[in-house]
Amino acid sequence: MSKQKRGRKHRTPQKRAPRDLSVPRPRAAAAVLPGGGLPLRGSMDHTARMLEHAKPDQLVELVLPYLWVALADGRVPANVCVDACMTLRNAYGQLGVRAELLPVDLAIRNKDGDGVRYGSLTPSWTGTSWNGHCVLVLPNSQRFVDATVEQFDEVREIGMGPMVGKVALSLAGDGSLMEPGAQVVLQRGDLVLTYTVAGPQALASIVEHPEAVAHADGHRRTGVNVASFTLVALRGEGVRGRAMQAPYPRLRALLRAVGDAPYEADEAGDVRFCLLDQDGRERWLRLDEIPLPATTPAAWPRP
Repeated sequence: MSKQKRGRKHRTPQKRAPRDLSVPRPRAAAAVLPGGGLPLRGSMDHTARMLEHAKPDQLVELVLPYLWVALADGRVPANVCVDACMTLRNAYGQLGVRAELLPVDLAIRNKDGDGVRYGSLTPSWTGTSWNGHCVLVLPNSQRFVDATVEQFDEVREIGMGPMVGKVALSLAGDGSLMEPGAQVVLQRGDLVLTYTVAGPQALASIVEHPEAVAHADGHRRTGVNVASFTLVALRGEGVRGRAMQAPYPRLRALLRAVGDAPYEADEAGDVRFCLLDQDGRERWLRLDEIPLPATTPAAWPRP
């Protein structure tokens, strides 16, 4: 990514989301699952409802995946679960929320008991495509996030966006957040979605694969951009007060540091905020470049 040179003049910034946001491409890890070739479908209306109604302790967790889907609307196929999870892990992490990948097997049943199964407890790669399904788990709030659940036709027809639900976590002996074979059962309309947790080998098959390693920087960059737009949404009128009550010190520090500063995308598509340094000079900074108090917790993931 090319950084802007300091001292460079900028056009007058506007408080709007640029159209050339860097969003994840399916080049790295498109899951081979039925229906996945359809474009990802998002709605700013869903995001707006989350911003309006979510409580402080659930605001970030809910808004971020809905906003990512809205930003990526029509740009990528819906079956980019690994790309989505890698990106959102970084986005959550920039705002101080720990998020971890969780490979799963998914069974979907309708009210008549008929069902279909997706993913695998023993996923594998075919070239650059990963044969499985992946979600995120948020340990601090004990939430479960499936940002690409609408790649599955049955769920897509309902049209409610990403799946976010509560989950019971218990640290397994190998350090994983959920025991292999543990199940998470969630409702979506008349459908019952049963997620079964795969073992540590399934996670290693993602994070240690050359494709995932090769695109780690791209996932982080896109995650920073998504986090930037999430921060802009959270500082809005009627939302900021609740966001400042969220249990994440890093998020609160960023909201204070950014305030009402203008923002725009640079030539590379990276979101930058216009902040003043101690000498009153304008500096256009990415979210991960903004100076924060020394006591501010570091972004996730951490070494």
